[in-house]
Amino acid sequence: MRPRTPPVDCELCHGAGGRLLWQNDLCRVVAVDEPGIPGFLRVIVKRHVREMTDLAETDRNRLMAVVFAVEAHVRQSLEPDKMNLASLGNLTPHLHWHVIPRWGDDRHFPGPVWAPARHDAPVPATRAAAAARMAAGLPAALAALGA
Repeated sequence: MRPRTPPVDCELCHGAGGRLLWQNDLCRVVAVDEPGIPGFLRVIVKRHVREMTDLAETDRNRLMAVVFAVEAHVRQSLEPDKMNLASLGNLTPHLHWHVIPRWGDDRHFPGPVWAPARHDAPVPATRAAAAARMAAGLPAALAALGA
């Protein structure tokens, strides 16, 4: 694949895409401020590529190792009912993965987090606090990757 020039308006080239929690030379992990979904993270490739196959195989494997380690840390820390992993990029065509813990009582469940909310029940305070602890512990969890 030939490299593409990053668009001047690519928000993930020119912004963090969330609150930075961890990064290496390939990607960064950020916390997403999505109301009602504590623990929502993104894994964002640091250079502008659109698709997984734009990466060399070694970088694809490294990226997925980060995605899987992030998912495992979120699952262990928050014990959600379900995990959602998604790489869409339809609106932001810069390679990134969404790592989203889901609970049967979350505002959007069972629909995607981008669907209209089904209710406005508040997030349990214990869940929000657990998400903050999860985010704080993420760098140590990813240290095992040697990155």
